[in-house]
Amino acid sequence: MTKKKEIVRHTENPFMKDLDISIRTKQVKVSKLGKDNNVLVNEDTGEVQGTFVGTYKQVDDEQFLKLFTANIALTFELKAAGIKAFNVVCWLMQQRLNTAEVTNETVFIDKYTLEDFNEQHNKKLSRAVLYRGLDDLIENKILARARREGEYYTNPSFMFNGDRIVFATVIERKKKEQLKKIEGK
Repeated sequence: MTKKKEIVRHTENPFMKDLDISIRTKQVKVSKLGKDNNVLVNEDTGEVQGTFVGTYKQVDDEQFLKLFTANIALTFELKAAGIKAFNVVCWLMQQRLNTAEVTNETVFIDKYTLEDFNEQHNKKLSRAVLYRGLDDLIENKILARARREGEYYTNPSFMFNGDRIVFATVIERKKKEQLKKIEGK
């Protein structure tokens, strides 16, 4: 005998409060920007001017690195070469976790580093692509060249051995006046 699903009815709009939604392997939180009565509301329409949508997801090490790299690439609009170089830098930092080396201030990247990376990951990343990618990371202030050739300082805000990171993106529609200025009208 199949059990009939109970229909839930509400006396007030349930979406006016913070909302936590479980979706397969993650938690999604939706709430208004601000706290209590400190939110932007259009008094004529009642429209709330901002919404926060956050996602919490637990992942394994490999998935963490993929998501971390993808979000850094999206945030900094890294080129394909930059993403590949970022993967090499992350791999180098992961290698440090397995050694007695504690400092994360610099990484050393040369042709032998690239050979080791390619061998371990069964890749064919070329030196030209790697160095173009390193330039992209430098331009985006993720790395900085050190005094010795092949040595790079890492930005500790992005390169760390932590196990949790939050990425936030604010998306705002341009006002009609701004669009007219951009279009030159």
